[in-house]
Amino acid sequence: MPLNHPRTRRRAPRDLVVPPILGADVERVPRDELPAGGMAPDVAYQIIHDELMLDGNARLNLATFVTTWMEPQADRLMAETFDKNMIDKDEYPQTAELELRCVNMLSRLWHAPAAEQAVGCSTTGSSEGCMLGGLALKRRWQKRRRAAGLPADRPNMVMGVNAQICWDKFMNYWDVEARLVPMDGDRYHLSPEEAVRLCDDNTIGVVVILGSTYDGSYEPVAETCRLLDELQQRTGVDVPVHVDGASGAMVAPFLDPDLEWDFRLPRVASISTSGHKYGLVYPGVGWVVWRDTEALPEELVFWVNYLGDDMPTFALNFSRPGSQIVTQYYNFLRLGFDGYVKVQGYSRDVATYLSDHIAQLGPFELLTRGDELPVFAFTLAPDVKNFTVFDVADALRERGWLVPAYTFPRNRQDLAALRIVVRRGFTHDVADLLLADFERQLPRLRKQAAPVNDGAAASFHH
Repeated sequence: MPLNHPRTRRRAPRDLVVPPILGADVERVPRDELPAGGMAPDVAYQIIHDELMLDGNARLNLATFVTTWMEPQADRLMAETFDKNMIDKDEYPQTAELELRCVNMLSRLWHAPAAEQAVGCSTTGSSEGCMLGGLALKRRWQKRRRAAGLPADRPNMVMGVNAQICWDKFMNYWDVEARLVPMDGDRYHLSPEEAVRLCDDNTIGVVVILGSTYDGSYEPVAETCRLLDELQQRTGVDVPVHVDGASGAMVAPFLDPDLEWDFRLPRVASISTSGHKYGLVYPGVGWVVWRDTEALPEELVFWVNYLGDDMPTFALNFSRPGSQIVTQYYNFLRLGFDGYVKVQGYSRDVATYLSDHIAQLGPFELLTRGDELPVFAFTLAPDVKNFTVFDVADALRERGWLVPAYTFPRNRQDLAALRIVVRRGFTHDVADLLLADFERQLPRLRKQAAPVNDGAAASFHH
């Protein structure tokens, strides 16, 4: 959400000047206060429509993981259900039923041991799913400590420094100490050995990310669980795992079925994902599923007598539209397992094709190939001194492409990279157009005497 903060740079507002061709009854409209009177709906629409043309083209946004294309039938279903408040389960029982079906499907997809009694819920996105998973881990740890007569006031959580910012928020908002595994050399995510070394009696859980936002790589869930098993055997310290599968939890089941990362590993207590990323739904919807009822402390679930029904709720939010849930179910129904295999497989094929060809252009070196998530990162070769990855991003933006350039976090802040996210709707033809623009802009960049953009004012942050 936008905040009016002293550090925010913004020009002094002036009134919107309404062109006479719109036929409006008013000539000027204040920007930052309610106008005294109204106007015709077509005029209001045109004013806003024209201003939004300054936004980037969402289909050319290669920074976002969020879905930017859905089928027309899904668009229609979404438009038909914008007005349904999904929290009103007694008034909209079929929307509630579709939510439950989605939880059941995900529970089975992720091999929950008691999938017929699925424990989970929809959220506004995987960030809320992460926070709910973290809250459950903290409460389980507190109960266990208090039952043993031990202090429960200094919880900590272990994860890689590459974790998404929602985890920083969780630990800040709920007073949990962050223990971050730094990057090291060519390792750009969590090391199981380093993670286990940071665990102790106060560790509520280890977060393992199935698809790092920095480079698209999977973190080693199974190896982390194995080392935590050994830790428990040696010391008695029992540390559960939450899998942040914001993207990978909707990719790995279809493209990497033999990879053990989910509830097949007994130490995995909960899994969260974004329905609006590789779940293929417009924002915002997420999902979180627990292994079983024991993994979700009962006291965190509120029973609310609301509009005629006594219903359970575990969420940070209350009212929100049911349209994303409806279209998530549409995707599950429309595509089925085989359809998701084809869609995600095509995205991975485009990603590896594109990364291979970018590597052949000359000045770039791949950090990842897009063969896990359909996402890859690349940097400049060491001998390139006259332009930066930020110059490359600026040059591509001239053609409408939004390719983020950014520096890596602690221990690898020397590394600046570009990243491309391949999503549904990004085809081989679009990839060829992007490659053509790389080839169009590189000669000019190679002629630069020195970098123009050193990244000091870079706006992209993880």
